[in-house]
Amino acid sequence: MFENQPKGLFALALANTGERFGYYTMLAVFALFLRANYGLTPAMAGTIYSAFLMLVYFFPLIGGMMADKFGFGKMVTTGIIIMFAGYLLLSVPLGGDSVALAVMLAALLLIGFGTGLFKGNLQVMVGDLYNDPQYKDKRDAGFSIFYMAINIGALFAPTAAIKIKEYAETSLGYSSNDAYHFSFAVACASLILSIAIYYLFRSTFRHTEGGVKKDAKAADVAPVEELSKEETKQRIVALCLVFAVVIFFWMAFHQNGLSLTYFADEFTAQSAEGLQAMCFNVWNLVAVIFIVYALFSLFQSKTAKAKAISAAVIVAAGAFLCLSYDADGSVTVSAPIFQQFNPFYVVALTPVSMAIFGSLAAKGKEPSAPRKIAYGMIVAAIAYALMAFASFGLPMPQTEMGADGNPVAVHVADVTPNLLISVYLVLTFGELLLSPMGISFVSKVAPPKYKGMMMGGWFVATAIGNQLVVVGGLLWGAVPLWVCWSVFLGVCLVAAIFMFAMMKRLEKVC
Repeated sequence: MFENQPKGLFALALANTGERFGYYTMLAVFALFLRANYGLTPAMAGTIYSAFLMLVYFFPLIGGMMADKFGFGKMVTTGIIIMFAGYLLLSVPLGGDSVALAVMLAALLLIGFGTGLFKGNLQVMVGDLYNDPQYKDKRDAGFSIFYMAINIGALFAPTAAIKIKEYAETSLGYSSNDAYHFSFAVACASLILSIAIYYLFRSTFRHTEGGVKKDAKAADVAPVEELSKEETKQRIVALCLVFAVVIFFWMAFHQNGLSLTYFADEFTAQSAEGLQAMCFNVWNLVAVIFIVYALFSLFQSKTAKAKAISAAVIVAAGAFLCLSYDADGSVTVSAPIFQQFNPFYVVALTPVSMAIFGSLAAKGKEPSAPRKIAYGMIVAAIAYALMAFASFGLPMPQTEMGADGNPVAVHVADVTPNLLISVYLVLTFGELLLSPMGISFVSKVAPPKYKGMMMGGWFVATAIGNQLVVVGGLLWGAVPLWVCWSVFLGVCLVAAIFMFAMMKRLEKVC
């Protein structure tokens, strides 16, 4: 899995892991923070939440165009500095008045723009590592590894957000609302780690920093491919068709931070026992990840020593899980913690996904990237079919006035946590089919002189999808829950049908 990959992949992946850890720590509690600190309605909190996500994924278009002119490395470094300023501003507890709201919005603008300079350009650099002929066939696997590294950061983020907030409340004496800002401060520290990793291992990917023209002069990188105007047009049209489809995936997927979090807060049981309780301890999930990877190593290793080490890891991780089990123990389940399951599944299932597609590729039966994206849309539709089915008969969301005069959401049902745990599993299957494959498709198909712009286009599609996330906030409390989930079911199915209709045109440029 990790063999024969360019060294620069691991450096860039780790740098991105640090940044993503901070981002998802902030995002895990952001929607709840907006409602608690400013007394916003679910719809208004959803509007701000989705607008922020839109900015985060729209600015990579601008960042990509700037990088095509000034170089990818400069934009990545500049982006980290701007993000740091935004997170630092967000970390200051200023209360819940209009001034505090304005400062918060300014911080979101800085974070969005900084992420736009950083995120897309770092991924272009990853793609350019595979311009070297010796790594050409490793591109999809490389992006799967890169995507997995992102989710390692996201895996620990919800636990970090909750624990640091609890520490600020119980040990430092901060109010519940002010304690949220300590979760945001984690992002500042993670960015320092990210930039340190970037510069410590810069020598492994420095040849990708300067943009296409400079890369072509490097001795170890293949010359830039020259395309006709017609072929350039075909590739751009194909990419735009893919962009149009993924809009609706992100619209549905990123309900994890909005309507699905509302559901966790207001309709899901707030405690768990036994085996179910173990799922809410991030270290138990890490132990499962170790078992998965050790099993792969056990069967793939060629030496007795390597097999013995793998077996020892499996035994140690299994022993840890056995010791963690408490049949009579009960844990409190906080709504943001559910967001750890998606990155857990991504990290745990990436080697499984790679093994399946590697086996299919060896037989000449691996689906094309566009076909995988279409399958991903169908899988996402199945996830919301589960939510719709499970929500029949549940009451409408309810609110009441709190002591401070602000509306407070009421917990009205105790649906088993297994529902959301299962839904996140299905959504992750869809994500693994769509996101890393889509990024790889863009880096492969984009005309060389428009790489930055086309990668930015991928993020613009994601931005539009994220802006449409607000639909979940608008529907929350306005329609029965099963209708809310059916909307996302429907758009995913329509997008899948469109993708299959365009398949011949898309596969032509692969």
